[in-house]
Amino acid sequence: MKNELNIAKLLAAFEVVMEKGGETEFGKLHEGIEAATDYDGYNVYLRGNGVELHIGFHNTYDLKYDQEHLKESFLKKIDALVTHKIVDNHH
Repeated sequence: MKNELNIAKLLAAFEVVMEKGGETEFGKLHEGIEAATDYDGYNVYLRGNGVELHIGFHNTYDLKYDQEHLKESFLKKIDALVTHKIVDNHH
């Protein structure tokens, strides 16, 4: 059974990394999560903790990881990025 990810949350985390992150060869890096997009913006990439996530057109996604605990750690970082964004916006 495939876990359903919250695409809106993932895209919000992507925005945080792109806004606050430092430049890398891949894209931008913030709080251990690296984010990038392709030239036309149709594909979004997030990676960190041995996990790679590709979000494509029409909110399709592909999540690659070797171990379940790596995925859990990655998703906790995504949650933290989005939570901090919400907190930051209310101050």
